[in-house]
Amino acid sequence: MSNAETNYLQRAVELAAENVEKGGFPFGAVLVSDSGWVTEAVNEFVTDHDPTAHAEIQALRHAAREHGDLAKFNDLTMYANGKPCPMCMAAMVNVGVKKIVFAAGDDIGTPYGWDTSASYNNMRNAFGEQGVVVEYERVEQAKDVYQRWFELNPTEAQADAAETTTSAS
Repeated sequence: MSNAETNYLQRAVELAAENVEKGGFPFGAVLVSDSGWVTEAVNEFVTDHDPTAHAEIQALRHAAREHGDLAKFNDLTMYANGKPCPMCMAAMVNVGVKKIVFAAGDDIGTPYGWDTSASYNNMRNAFGEQGVVVEYERVEQAKDVYQRWFELNPTEAQADAAETTTSAS
């Protein structure tokens, strides 16, 4: 790991330590683009009363507000002090983060109540078999919403459709 990468990872740990002192959870993240911008965030679950306000998600939110659509950047690296949970991992994969570096795995976090293994194991279950009742009730008008979006966003919609078709092959 380069000196710069080490510094970003250390900064994520420092952010987590600062957050603990403020009464927050022990998580910090630094999102870095090869084009030069850096975004820092901490877990704000406690302060925002928001169960999705994990450090990695907050870093993505802050960066998107400042830089726009993050999918246009194909050079993002996330540095986090803790192993990302499945929600954060899914968000990072969906936006196209190319690399994730974390400082403390389950081997460090588990004795303190921070273990991601149960969540990852649960997410391996088939959709609808993850402990939440899931019902699909088809509503034909829902298709109209997708159709309208497709009409208003033909270039983006065609690219998304092509990507879906390609990835399904």
